[in-house]
This record gives sequence, structure tokens and C-alpha cells, in this order.
Amino acid sequence: MLKRAFDIFFSFLALLVLLPVFILIFMVILVASPGPVFFVQKRVGRNGIDFSLLKFRTMHINADKKGLLTVGGKDPRITRPGYFLRKYKLDELPQLINVLIGQMSVVGPRPEVRKYVELYNEQQRQVLKVKPGITDYASLQYFNENELLAKAENPEEVYIREVMPAKLDLNRKYIEEAGMITDLKIISKTVARIFS
Repeated sequence: MLKRAFDIFFSFLALLVLLPVFILIFMVILVASPGPVFFVQKRVGRNGIDFSLLKFRTMHINADKKGLLTVGGKDPRITRPGYFLRKYKLDELPQLINVLIGQMSVVGPRPEVRKYVELYNEQQRQVLKVKPGITDYASLQYFNENELLAKAENPEEVYIREVMPAKLDLNRKYIEEAGMITDLKIISKTVARIFS
């Protein structure tokens, strides 16, 4: 109950404060490339139920059909402002709306697409018992995940065999340690990481 109250308060306040930033990003995306401002993708939420995750669009239209993973800073599918938005995680800001309406929490395991969730073993599926979040331990550990995958000969194989299991271990660590103090620490470390 306390976590939900915090999520509502934090997301509402953040959306209010960041409204000028939202408007600026909205205009830049419209000018940079044709298409919608928001990118909506089905992700798997609590109890394995799909929901529509919101992001600012950073790729050209239908670019996601060429692969679900982005690799490195030179992915040709990404628009010019998209590089900047991704670098500073500004493309994730619309997820505050997902938090406000109760589909996500500020802190929690990052929601995955169904394709990869289907590969989870029984132990790994424990992360689906809690609401997904905007940030968590795995987000901090793999802050530059796309650069890591860019070095791989087969990025998807490396993601499935190495990165995804490691992130799920960190997700389970978060679930074991979950609490307001833990959440505040993760939020502060995430903000510090973005600005560093």
C-alpha cells in the first residue's frame, strides 16, 4: 500500500515537473522524423499479463520489426534525436504514465517482451509476481547494455544466454530486498548514473 502511494505521488509530481521537457521532446520528435511521438510495445507485467509500455519514439517507423534488441550507438534504425534520448534515458519518461495508472512501479524488475519471457525457467518466472518497474538493480548494472551487445557476434544469443539470466538474478535480489529504503537508494543511484 505504501509502495503504491509512493508510486502515485512520485509519478504525478515527476510528470508535473517534467511537463516542459515532455513538450520539448514531443516537438523534436515530430520535426525529426514522420510518425507518432510515442512508441507503444506489449510487455509482460505482473502475473504474466501483457500491458502497453510507453516510450518516446527513438526509431524510424517499423524499425522494431527488424529486431527487438538495439545494439550499440550506431544502430541505423535510431533517429538522430533518438541517440540523445536513449543516452540519457529520456525515452523512458512516458513510463511515468504507466506507473501513475498502476501498470508499473517506479522501482521493480524491467518488463520484458513475451518472446523472451517464454524462455524463463520456473525460478526466473518468480519476477512476474511483482509489478515491473522503470529502474532496478539490473538497470543500473546494465546501464549501457546496447554497447555490450554491440561487441557480440550474435547479440541475441548473448542476450539470451548471458545478459538475461544475469538480469533476472538481479531482479530476484531486488524482490528479496524490496522496501522503501531500497527503492529510494535505487532511484538516487539511477539519477546519479544518468547525470554522470
